[in-house]
Amino acid sequence: MAADQITGLILAGGRGARMGHADKGLQLLHGKPLAAYAIARLAPQVGSIAINANRHQSDYAAFGLPVWPDLLPDFPGPLAGLHSGLTHCSTDYLAAVPCDSPLLPSDLVTMLAAALCQQQADAAIAVTGQASRQRHPVFCLLKKTLLPSLTHYLQQDGRKMERWFAGIHTAEVSFDDEAAFSNINTLQELHQLESE
Repeated sequence: MAADQITGLILAGGRGARMGHADKGLQLLHGKPLAAYAIARLAPQVGSIAINANRHQSDYAAFGLPVWPDLLPDFPGPLAGLHSGLTHCSTDYLAAVPCDSPLLPSDLVTMLAAALCQQQADAAIAVTGQASRQRHPVFCLLKKTLLPSLTHYLQQDGRKMERWFAGIHTAEVSFDDEAAFSNINTLQELHQLESE
């Protein structure tokens, strides 16, 4: 799977409830917005990148990338971001990551793509941990052909990522570095990362 077959999507469409409703992707880490770290990590792995954002769209547009808001009202969650990405992307595949994970792996898309192809799956998600496996469905690679399935699920008021992925052929890809998938949910976590 060539990189130019894959559109990257930064998921920044949430309410930021656990961060006092701040827009997480625009919070600064060492003077740079969190989303800038995700963009820098994902960009070399894909052919093009867009941002899913529902607030402060002009601030996100300043990154010089397309901004694709949810096509559904009322912030229904990250699946709505994936839905917007699959609707807008002109490539066969969509790779998505959250805006608040500045340490995401540099081989994320390569690993997901290899598993998707090997298992002839429709989607691939990241998993960490051995004894207790932790799924990270917001780090995913999807076939564009999943759009009707996701649209139907959202129209039935489905919101849980795990449930939707359970209903499609999903490859799970193990990564050793759990810290690479840690996301910044609170200002305290942001300050803690900045002090490390």
